[in-house]
Amino acid sequence: MAAKIRKGDTVIVLTGKDKGRKGEVLKSFPEENRVLVSGVNIKARHTKPSQADPQGGIKRNEAPIHVSNVAHVDPTSGKPTRVGFKTIADGKGEQKKVRFAKRSGVEIDG
Repeated sequence: MAAKIRKGDTVIVLTGKDKGRKGEVLKSFPEENRVLVSGVNIKARHTKPSQADPQGGIKRNEAPIHVSNVAHVDPTSGKPTRVGFKTIADGKGEQKKVRFAKRSGVEIDG
């Protein structure tokens, strides 16, 4: 099945402590239904000094968030939208499956 949210998409968080924040999808984990969004769901990890990292300390980085808690950002309005699929004819007489924003009808990738 084709993914509705993919790497490189701009999404908005719908629920949780980061509700309303926008970010780009850095990585997708389709088998776990999770995505990694830049600047969202920041977790702190306390690390001991090691040879690879002699300083150690508190490292902050993003943690994956469930895909149901994010929505694609509409290219025209900037508001959350659902994603649909439709087939269009490309120039060679073949069918091509593309994603589109249900709020505005604009193609997301093409």
